[in-house]
Amino acid sequence: MRISALAGILLLTLLGALAQQPAKPSPEEAAQKIVRLLVAGQFAKVEAQYDATMASALPPGKLGAGWSGLLPQFGPFESIVEAKAHRTQGLDVVIVVCKFHNSVVDAVIAFDPDGKIAGLNLRPHQDPPPPWAPPAYAKPDSFSERPLPLINGKFELPGTLTLPKGGAPFSAVVLVHGSGANDQDETAGATKPFKDLAWGLATRGIAVYRYTKRTRKYGADSSDDPATFTVDDETISDARAAIARIAHETDINPARVFLLGHSLGGYLAPRTASGDPQIAGIVILAGNARPVEQLVLEQVRYMASADGASGEENQKLIAAAEQAAQKIESPSLKPADAIPFLGSKTYGSYWLDLRGYDPIHSALQLKIPILILQGGRDYQVTPADFDAWRAALDARANVTLRFYADLNHLFVSGSGPSTPQEYEKPGHVAESVVADISAWLLSAGKSPNQ
Repeated sequence: MRISALAGILLLTLLGALAQQPAKPSPEEAAQKIVRLLVAGQFAKVEAQYDATMASALPPGKLGAGWSGLLPQFGPFESIVEAKAHRTQGLDVVIVVCKFHNSVVDAVIAFDPDGKIAGLNLRPHQDPPPPWAPPAYAKPDSFSERPLPLINGKFELPGTLTLPKGGAPFSAVVLVHGSGANDQDETAGATKPFKDLAWGLATRGIAVYRYTKRTRKYGADSSDDPATFTVDDETISDARAAIARIAHETDINPARVFLLGHSLGGYLAPRTASGDPQIAGIVILAGNARPVEQLVLEQVRYMASADGASGEENQKLIAAAEQAAQKIESPSLKPADAIPFLGSKTYGSYWLDLRGYDPIHSALQLKIPILILQGGRDYQVTPADFDAWRAALDARANVTLRFYADLNHLFVSGSGPSTPQEYEKPGHVAESVVADISAWLLSAGKSPNQ
């Protein structure tokens, strides 16, 4: 049996941010309860916890039929061996190791920010990936790290400053996350792109500041009213506060503080830099040039073609994404309108705020240096977006563009079509990317005699 939902594995699940309240069970506890319900044959209680996309793709009765078909292969259920959770782009993914009489099976259960089931899959048991290890290009003895919280009004976010040794004051870069409730390392499965960047860039003499995304810590309380939540609450306000925070550090050259945005953070980087003279330049990693809802619809179609689920299930997933995009782009959209979007509840205020935003137009207004990087195997923000950036900005003296044919959305090298399962394998941001970013940061905007 293979039970899946595209929303459970897509990276661009905007607003994947509503944190569990203290009274709720932990993801591990919730996942073990799901397994016990399956074992007890209480499939309706499991189906009642599906998010909107799962409910649409997997109608009542299908879960029970699939489970019953597996029992002859697995044998009687015996026990839960362990349950381990990790966070992947706003989803709590729990692996519950289950001992059956004939085999050991992993129940992989993903929960969205509301605690709804966003993905459910049974697979043969797999050993967990090894813990993160430094990439070969990082030299830990060449830098130090210390906690540095980011305080922005009533919000306090854990953060880390990575400082090279000697040679202060340093050029510095603030790392801004993609969509979802990310930790400060932007952990995606077995990959930690922001930790790779922090250690790699600090090895090359650049200070790096990374922090936990507001929606990771505060969830629904990330704004005064969820119905008025916008990208200013999600990303921009904290990014600007982080820039200001680092500029006041004694080891940092305040005239050389840069912003690096990945995915959603890259898409918003021109807007973040507009009107903020403290930002010396921006780096855009896999930043989309198109509206978010169009990008996600393209992702759903791509995943449907690669998912292996039935044609009927895929058509329901595509139809749900198309319906959400139509509502988002409707001329009659109002700020208070609720829109189910890949299993999450969003509001018109979020989409109306983005409707008037064109990242390319905003970038054209900037006088500061801009570096744009793109992976050729990225299915989330595709080379088509990079082509749009290049067509509009390639002739600009302040813009540098770099393309890496073998890299995915996380800028990890690979081959063949990229899928979310690739993120579960250990990997590091390519050294060529770190080298190109560091060289650009050290030279961008400097006059010949600097």
